[in-house]
Amino acid sequence: MASVSGSVNRRQKDIWWYLRAAIFILACVPFVLLVLGVIQNNLGPDPARTLAQDTGRWTLRFLLASLSITPLREIFKLAGLAPLRRTLGLFALFYAGVHFLVYILFLLEMRWSEIGSDILERPYITVGFVSFLILVAMGATSPKRMVRKMGRRWKTLHQLVYPAVILALMHLIWILRTDLFDAYMYSCIAVLLLGYRLFRFLSKKALKPLAR
Repeated sequence: MASVSGSVNRRQKDIWWYLRAAIFILACVPFVLLVLGVIQNNLGPDPARTLAQDTGRWTLRFLLASLSITPLREIFKLAGLAPLRRTLGLFALFYAGVHFLVYILFLLEMRWSEIGSDILERPYITVGFVSFLILVAMGATSPKRMVRKMGRRWKTLHQLVYPAVILALMHLIWILRTDLFDAYMYSCIAVLLLGYRLFRFLSKKALKPLAR
């Protein structure tokens, strides 16, 4: 029986490993396509704007995908999904970094003296930059040794992902302005994911007096 159980566990681990590898490869595809678009010059009449919008959308998509792991894991009892949260979160940071580089290189055209005033004086850039800084902080503290070193503070820091998502949505709405279908769709998904966490938090809080 022990050997059968061990064989099943190994098979499950192999399945989750292949799933994580497939997700890693798929997550790289948008970046590769954007690079090809730049090389082939087929990003439309305003390539810089296209790059900025697409990298911004992919940042938000990976953020939402990362947030979806916990509900999926808890509702469907899929413990093997847990490592995907970190993977998807790091890809959100990667695309946010590319988004910021596009802003610096192509939209601001490396006018370094204007970066500070642009961030402070344009609200949509301010909220986007704050969201980016949160993702940077979370990415820098994602290694296991940092988790051990920070202790409880790690969880507190990584709960900032919730305001980061809200700020990213505000940034997207400001950028898209008129074509808001994507923003509304992502907002609905974010409300569901954050609402699930709020419901779970309130449920646990309500049960505490009963457990005493």
